[in-house]
Amino acid sequence: MNKKKYLITGADGQLARAFIAALHQRHIPFEAKNHRQLDITDFSGLEDYLRARKPDVVLNCAAYNLVDHAEEEPEKAFQINSEAARNLAVLCKKYNIFLVHFSSDYVFDGCKGEPYTEKDAPNPVSNYGFSKLEGERAVCGQAGRFLVFRLSWLFGDGENNFFAKLEKWARGEASIKIVQDEVSSPTYACDAADVVLKAVEAGLEGLYHLSNDGYCSRYELAKYYFQKTGNKVAAVPVPSETIPVKAKRPGFSPMSHQLICEKLGIAMPSWQDAVDRFLDQENISLRKKRGTDDCAHKK
Repeated sequence: MNKKKYLITGADGQLARAFIAALHQRHIPFEAKNHRQLDITDFSGLEDYLRARKPDVVLNCAAYNLVDHAEEEPEKAFQINSEAARNLAVLCKKYNIFLVHFSSDYVFDGCKGEPYTEKDAPNPVSNYGFSKLEGERAVCGQAGRFLVFRLSWLFGDGENNFFAKLEKWARGEASIKIVQDEVSSPTYACDAADVVLKAVEAGLEGLYHLSNDGYCSRYELAKYYFQKTGNKVAAVPVPSETIPVKAKRPGFSPMSHQLICEKLGIAMPSWQDAVDRFLDQENISLRKKRGTDDCAHKK
């Protein structure tokens, strides 16, 4: 069993929370730090921490994910997504630490018409996408031992995901408009964490695409979610140009996960199965908070 010591950055996010649960379950030692506890944009402070704590693996879950805000404050997006990733890459190489970094399907323009592979050339269409691309390039170019995973439409425990937004938009409404011409592959944070840890344990290195199986539009995802939760709000499909946003999104950005599945000898669950399990876990967590369910936290 892997007994490496892990450091998780961006500990408040949904991906970090999935890693925390997965490492707990595996009885693997780790530390998890949010941006207030460990500022990875501060090179000197980060070096002091890594030199003192000596983790074997860094899981860099820290990210600037506000796609539209990145059009107004690109400096902040690049500072967190690019410059901080470069800090980690340089320092992890210096101290012989294995770095795992996470990028996005937004590094692509969405014009290919079929799922992207790791061999396809990136072409971002937003500041957020550019910042993520620069971050992964910094890791690939300057880290010693590393894994970079491109994820798409991540969802998990937290408020910064599509389902949490759906709940907010639907509150008090009979219907809500959802774009039908943005298509990608939803990715359950728990499934992503499981695959990433298997990849680290298997000694893999390099860049990989990772998502649940299949793809759907935002409208199809919303419709499925409302059906499963019993929410009577009607999802109304509309073209993306009818919903004003500051940042352009890739229209069709599913990514093939064939390479990582072949390397690990696994198959990814469908996005529908992932949403079902997410909702089951959400119900368990809610009942536990209410004191009506004492079953163990399981993944």
